[in-house]
Amino acid sequence: MAAAACVPVRVCHQEIVRFDLEIKAAVQDIRDCPGPLSALTELNAAVKEKFRHLRGCIQELEQMAKEQDKESEKQALLREVENHKKQMLSNQAAWRKANLACKIAIDNSEKDQLLQGRDSLRQRKTTKESLAESASNITESLMGISRMMSQQVQQSEETVQTLANSSRTILEANEEFKSMSGTIQLGRKLITKYNRRELTDKLLIFLALALFLATVLYILKKRLFPFL
Repeated sequence: MAAAACVPVRVCHQEIVRFDLEIKAAVQDIRDCPGPLSALTELNAAVKEKFRHLRGCIQELEQMAKEQDKESEKQALLREVENHKKQMLSNQAAWRKANLACKIAIDNSEKDQLLQGRDSLRQRKTTKESLAESASNITESLMGISRMMSQQVQQSEETVQTLANSSRTILEANEEFKSMSGTIQLGRKLITKYNRRELTDKLLIFLALALFLATVLYILKKRLFPFL
């Protein structure tokens, strides 16, 4: 009968140990939980259910201890019950600490995400402002380039006009040069003709003078020397 009674006690011990280990593992999961709060809530619900089973097993073991016939076995089981209760209280304290640490970590993470979101918004705002400033600078640069191109076109038009005027002047000068060349050639012909005429005139004058002198000499001869 005593041996048969030890079997439920052993089974109850095993259940208590199993739930104790599962609770410790679940508390560690809570401590390592990165969030969100919904995940933490699910873990806490599972731990709460394990505590309920553990408490039931401890109460069952306590009831078995009270039903023991031998006082020594009864006291031994009651001491084990007290140890299990203390261990359960320790697990509950660890559970609360793990929850507190996890909530603090989740709050810090949410704050960091919020700050990152603000930084991201600020960065996007800064980026938009930079893009707007860049667009404005590009527009001003394009306008400046457009003005420069307009000035270059105007200068090119003026240069073309100047070249056209210069070409016209050169053509006019060329025409004048041709006209002057013709005049020079005509003058050269006239000078050459004049030189020839002058030579002819000199020759005629010389001949006339010679004829005059011959006539004078002839008259003098007749007058002075009629006998010759």
